Amino acid sequence: MKKIILIMAISTSIISFGQSQKGNPIKYPPTKKGETVDVYFDTKVADPYRWLEDDKSAETASWVKAQNEVTYDYLSKIPFRAALKARIEKLWNYEKIGAPTKEGNYTYYYKNNGLQNQAVMYRKDAKGVETVFLDPNTFSKKGTTSLGGVDFSKDGSKATYSISEGGSDWRKVILIDTESKKILEDTLVDVKFSSVSWKGNEGFYYSSYDKPSGSELSAKTDQHKLYFHKLGTLQKDDIVVFGLSQKRRYVGGYVTEDNRFLVITAANSTYGNELYIQDLTKPNAPIITIVDNFNSDNTVVENEGEKLFINTDLNAPNKRIVVVDVNNSKPENWKDFIPETENVLSPTTGGGYFFANYMKDAISVIKQYDYSGKFIREIQLPGLGSAGGFGSKKAEKTLYYSFTNFTTPGSVYAFEPISGKSEVYQKPKVDFKSEEYVSTQVFYASKDGTKIPMIITHKKGVKLNGKNPTILYGYGGFNISLTPWFSISNAIWMENGGVFAVANLRGGGEYGKKWHDAGIKMQKQNVFDDFIAAAEYLITQKYTSSDFLAIRGGSNGGLLVGATMTQRPDLMKVALPEVGVMDMLRYHTFTSGAGWAFDYGTSQDSKEMFEYIKGYSPVNNVKKGIHYPATMVTTGDHDDRVVPAHSFKFAAELQEKQTGNNPVLIRIDVNAGHGDGKSISAIIDESVDIQAFILFNMGFKALPKQ
Repeated sequence: MKKIILIMAISTSIISFGQSQKGNPIKYPPTKKGETVDVYFDTKVADPYRWLEDDKSAETASWVKAQNEVTYDYLSKIPFRAALKARIEKLWNYEKIGAPTKEGNYTYYYKNNGLQNQAVMYRKDAKGVETVFLDPNTFSKKGTTSLGGVDFSKDGSKATYSISEGGSDWRKVILIDTESKKILEDTLVDVKFSSVSWKGNEGFYYSSYDKPSGSELSAKTDQHKLYFHKLGTLQKDDIVVFGLSQKRRYVGGYVTEDNRFLVITAANSTYGNELYIQDLTKPNAPIITIVDNFNSDNTVVENEGEKLFINTDLNAPNKRIVVVDVNNSKPENWKDFIPETENVLSPTTGGGYFFANYMKDAISVIKQYDYSGKFIREIQLPGLGSAGGFGSKKAEKTLYYSFTNFTTPGSVYAFEPISGKSEVYQKPKVDFKSEEYVSTQVFYASKDGTKIPMIITHKKGVKLNGKNPTILYGYGGFNISLTPWFSISNAIWMENGGVFAVANLRGGGEYGKKWHDAGIKMQKQNVFDDFIAAAEYLITQKYTSSDFLAIRGGSNGGLLVGATMTQRPDLMKVALPEVGVMDMLRYHTFTSGAGWAFDYGTSQDSKEMFEYIKGYSPVNNVKKGIHYPATMVTTGDHDDRVVPAHSFKFAAELQEKQTGNNPVLIRIDVNAGHGDGKSISAIIDESVDIQAFILFNMGFKALPKQ
């Protein structure tokens, strides 16, 4: 593919005008247009807002500031915004406690007293005395520095914890003595897309990229390396274990519980990985290849001596666990341990057992097995919803799991694996009456006749008259499954008479690899068709109508919203693309975006792929003279996963070309990233603004009657 970039003089600034719901004009900030043109396979494509990709320029910063001023001025004038915020804060203000883990002489757990910006890590000693271990609320004044993973040495005497500043994926790793909580060494810096895994008590493995030249927030990163840090040494002397001669975009390493093996995974995309293993009991042992290609997903979930248990979708689209001897570990020697079923498998181990977490129509089913593969029992869950957990050390006698659904706040349960006894460990006290709401799963037909599941949740007794404010949420990509979850924001939405619908679109992982593959590359339009069909179902069944429908999604789901609103702008009243991948012709040129090519393909692959991608890329499909829905694009100025330029350019295109009265705003969180670690206050403010924007643009002058 031949690509030529023509950079010409910047044209005269233009000022776009729109109108608010009340008909008062919104004067959007001026967004200048350049004359950048790219040529793909002899096709010229204008990119007038290319300059907004420069996240280091004062000009971009000025544009961000001006856009936020317009957006927050608009939101501040919504008459019921203050009442909505007061209710959300009140409902959010309850104690939340996570499942405990035992490390060394202490039991550790997270707790948030209600409205703390970040959850605090506590611990109890053998006498049950509780103390604060790590409080991320002290890391920064505004709660913009968050705590990532905390990992302990074998004996629990030392720990590492990672922090993210301003929401960035670049992390710092800090080593402390757990007894005194004193920092032991210089902080490790520039760590990205990494877990930390200890080798006994002598050091730990982590992964990162070389710091890119140019902007660390947007520059391309594509060679991931696995390092070993030995205690008492400098980071510059850390040994590269894997990824120096083998160029891979994503590399991870973890040590088995018995400290016997280092397991290495390596991938160039978000699907498919090589699998390697190294015997840590033998000095200078070679790294042995188990899987030498990217045609399947593979992880070692457990070992028993030299026996490996591998979770894989090789010849098993819904996944299975196989067993193999480490000395003869090639796939041709794999034997089924837990065979593939009609439902997708996601296993964990704990207490000397395997727990097979299956998805059945996006609902959890948990089955317990022993190490011989014998079925023990199906775990009786509290209801239909999402269960997770059960993972722990082999010797633990009590395991913990969480359970939630759209009407049930997340609770933690204690489980005894020998007896099968399960009881509530922590149930939050939320001012929400679950019994007054109902979730219904339906199956609707997409454009090509494929049956798509969707869960619709609302207050009991809602009238199907087409006038219910409704949020339709979707994702549809990267083998990610949307299973039921409880959200305070959604609870408030439904409390105010709203309907919340989640569609399980193709491209996700709800039905395994075949479901995922049906929504990638040149099948990507299936995902948008599934979402459009979900909206049409809600309208046909009188849950709502086009005047009362909002569509919402984040990241890949932001792309979903952007593509849907440009293809069917008549279908919804409000569109909310969040941190979305909007410029599909250039996504692969930023940060780790090239790794998403398994799902998307790239504009460089072929003329056919370029034309297909250009046909749905949101930035490239905004047209003059179209009445687009009321739109609020949301992003973070420090998002280095899906760079904010995607959202900037999409908003600029919409503001220039929008016809009619619907506003086009962009809400840009400052010192925020893709969403991980966002403070509670920032989450609440965003939730309030989104719901206020939706209801106001549906014509509500006050909160709907409860």
